[in-house]
Amino acid sequence: MEKRQMTKVWIASLVGSSIEWFDYFLYGTVAALVFNQVFFVAEDPTVGLLLAYASLALAFFIRPLGGIIFAHIGDRVGRKKTLVMTITIMGVSTVLMGVLPTYQAIGVAAPILLITLRLIQGIGIGGEWGGSVLLAVEYAPKEKRGLFGAFPQMGVTIGMFLGSGALTFITSIVSQEAFVAWGWRIPFILSAFLVLFGLWIRKGIDETPSFKKIQESGEIPKMPIVDIFKYHWKEVLIAIGGKVVETAPFYIFATFIVSYGTSNLGFSNTQVLVAVMIATIVTTILMPVMGSLSDKIGRKKMYVYGTVAMIIYAFPYFWLLEQRTFATLLIATIFGLGIIWAPITAVLGTMFSEIFDAKVRYTGVSLGYQIGAALAGGTAPLIATALLVEFNNSYVPVALYIILTAVISLFAVWAVRERSNQELDDFNNGDGNVEENKVEQRETTTVH
Repeated sequence: MEKRQMTKVWIASLVGSSIEWFDYFLYGTVAALVFNQVFFVAEDPTVGLLLAYASLALAFFIRPLGGIIFAHIGDRVGRKKTLVMTITIMGVSTVLMGVLPTYQAIGVAAPILLITLRLIQGIGIGGEWGGSVLLAVEYAPKEKRGLFGAFPQMGVTIGMFLGSGALTFITSIVSQEAFVAWGWRIPFILSAFLVLFGLWIRKGIDETPSFKKIQESGEIPKMPIVDIFKYHWKEVLIAIGGKVVETAPFYIFATFIVSYGTSNLGFSNTQVLVAVMIATIVTTILMPVMGSLSDKIGRKKMYVYGTVAMIIYAFPYFWLLEQRTFATLLIATIFGLGIIWAPITAVLGTMFSEIFDAKVRYTGVSLGYQIGAALAGGTAPLIATALLVEFNNSYVPVALYIILTAVISLFAVWAVRERSNQELDDFNNGDGNVEENKVEQRETTTVH
């Protein structure tokens, strides 16, 4: 692949992922700071916060549906066209959130409209992640697949950095009252420019080599979702379980910390947002390093290292926070996101892609990823907040919850076979038995 085309692929996979996560993390952070005051209004502020986090969780449960819809299109029509649709849906719903009237203006219709847009957002992101990852991985040369696969994952932290940066800037120049009244709307509305840039860059990318091979062979599946559950259900379960530790602790380190740090530890909004923003810079720099390292030592080893480290770090993370200084807040957040979480997320997309056949790869990675995200990610801040309420603001149950997610993921990826030195499309079902899979492939329903 030419260097110019390679650069376009990097940017196209990275920019879409960055935009989607900018939109998503913007919602998560503002939900913690504002939405319990302007949409989910309740007499008890904690109840309002729980309702706001519930709206964050709700979209995660619609994401598998988005994954099924757009992955079906991606496996039948192509990765590129699907990615244009998903980024448009994400962008439009986010901009509309920025102009919604509040509960004080229109009553209960306000949270209903917000939740509706949130669900639309969830459908869009359900199909976006899988396409971004496959755009990078399916273009990548064998020896750089881990590096390429890390680029769309960098979009998670870049999007978060942009969201945290925008909110940090706004909260530092306007009063708290002004921020609640109108300041929070600005980044939602300005996200339109990011979407236009993303659409423009993706128009210059051709379809991936893996999908072109499927088109040429005439083996495009009629119903990828049927083939997935018939032949690849074990791989879907691996992906669901593997996603748990990548998602739940991340939302503790990045979203839950906003409300916990301000309400329980006495930090200001700006202090917490700055800590998260700096940590995302470090994490973004480390991700391609971790992805490249996985090309040398293997995806599974990197993932297991990060997961075991997550178990060890769960309690020290809260011990650092309890010192209640900005320095320890910064250290805790950087270490959690950069050193512990980065190796997990850097290899996740590549590892998932390597266990699915190209004909159903979009459906497989999307379904596993989004179900795992629904079960562990969207509920993480809600569960953590509920645990604090139930156990008198003790962080011990939250730390144990982080450990539980890591243990689940370790069991899930135990059966994954290392494929970092193999061609991506050399097998069909992820077990490395090419001849056996060829027989099964002929049984799969395809369009000729």
